Amino acid sequence: MKDAMLVDNRRPYLPAAGHDFFLPFYDLITKLIGADKVRRRLLEQGELKAGQRILDLGCGTGTLAIELKRAHPQVEVVGLDPDPKALARAKHKAERAAVTPRFQQGYSDALPFPDSSLDHVFSSFVFHHLEPETRQATLREVRRVLKPGGSLHLVDFLRAESGDHSLRRLFQSHARLQDNSEERMLKLMSEAGLSPTVAGREAVLFGLARVAYFQAG
Repeated sequence: MKDAMLVDNRRPYLPAAGHDFFLPFYDLITKLIGADKVRRRLLEQGELKAGQRILDLGCGTGTLAIELKRAHPQVEVVGLDPDPKALARAKHKAERAAVTPRFQQGYSDALPFPDSSLDHVFSSFVFHHLEPETRQATLREVRRVLKPGGSLHLVDFLRAESGDHSLRRLFQSHARLQDNSEERMLKLMSEAGLSPTVAGREAVLFGLARVAYFQAG
């Protein structure tokens, strides 16, 4: 199935690595954070079956989409990201891995897919990059494109809490994390028409940061 897509390249977006000059080091940085382990756990949430259609939302350099296709060659995997430089790296990585996810440029709040066309949407370390007004629109779009019985599987950093030790508070004090509490994220998902749960929690980066796994249908 092919989707019509019109991408407004004039729209601002945050590059996959935060800044273009960090992009060559993006995969190394995420590996040091412990993102590979987190992504593997995220994939375990989805009960994927042959013939299903899967979206990696905010795919960046394609690591999760490639792992999805490698582990489940009989599913259709699409990686979507607004950053053309990251997508070029993703396509090159997929060629080297001899797997065939499809990568395309697009924005999370205007998904280029028909209603009820996807079985699962995966998202790793993307939500905190979104502007506040984009988060709700993104979740509404996810709800729109999911088939009945489909599900969202999302993992992201959590904001620092008062009981966290000082180094963790320092690491998790970035302004983009301030709206990333479990309660706030569950509320946003519910308001978008999803039925969310916290599927797990984990410390990463030698305990300096916390992530939460969410599942919603």
